Amino acid sequence: MICRDTCLAASDSFGSVSQKTCHNSPIRIGLALGGGFARGLAHAGVLKVLEERNIPIHCVAGVSAGSVAAAAFSSGASAREIAEIGSAMRFKDVARLAIGRMGLVRTERMGLFLQKLLKRFRFEDMRIPLGIVATDLATGQPVVFRDRGEVTMPVRASCSYPGLFQPVQDGARLLVDGAMSMAVPSLVCRALGATHVISVNLPSQGWKSAGANVFSVVNRCFQIVQSRTVRDCCSASDIIITPDVGSFGWNGFGKADELIRAGEKAARDAIATIETWISPSHPGPELFRRGYYAAVSKS
Repeated sequence: MICRDTCLAASDSFGSVSQKTCHNSPIRIGLALGGGFARGLAHAGVLKVLEERNIPIHCVAGVSAGSVAAAAFSSGASAREIAEIGSAMRFKDVARLAIGRMGLVRTERMGLFLQKLLKRFRFEDMRIPLGIVATDLATGQPVVFRDRGEVTMPVRASCSYPGLFQPVQDGARLLVDGAMSMAVPSLVCRALGATHVISVNLPSQGWKSAGANVFSVVNRCFQIVQSRTVRDCCSASDIIITPDVGSFGWNGFGKADELIRAGEKAARDAIATIETWISPSHPGPELFRRGYYAAVSKS
């Protein structure tokens, strides 16, 4: 867990926010969820703790596996529902073998999976603001989806790991995994109006030369690239939660319970700091009505 005291301007490249977001502003907590294939199940454990402690979330953003959890949470799914459906998921539920020039599998099946998981399917209908990040294959720049439009295609694009998944077409653009350009979307939360950002970073397995193959070499190269973008998220995060999931493989869906518990433990270690943000002495508690739990109570 890393804590920071931040006061910075949200980048205009992620939205229309240009004013400085400082800690003397009314409190709006953003949740930024990083990627990690099956390790993304740890997000359900983090969400469980935030729900239990009634932490009001103003907005949420996600990349790769984090985009699935972010979309589900924003749509109104509970941490328990996300954990149950995520625990039952297997790779074949979201991918279909279709060897092509740009990848080995396609992600159309993910649409059916999201139909079971999400409560709402358009950005403008979400309970709280949602941001999903993919990467433009031509420019290498992050592409942020927010505010309007359907959610399924951006999530599919955000999860399209290069080389394994075929890129997702969006007009003239080809989109791939959002983690290629942004490991944790803390800056997106700032652009969505967050004054305080909880970032959840999921460490990956380290390099092991024994038994290495082409896929593990390519995967390690991407890990090296992504490690650079993790640094960028730090300056825009007030606290970084890092569940102990580095020993789990990318396809470790069979260890869902352990992954969820790892997320819970890391969140409980951080919760005391987060609760100081919403203490009665902190300015602006009246804006909590804009948070997730207020939205749920109105349904």
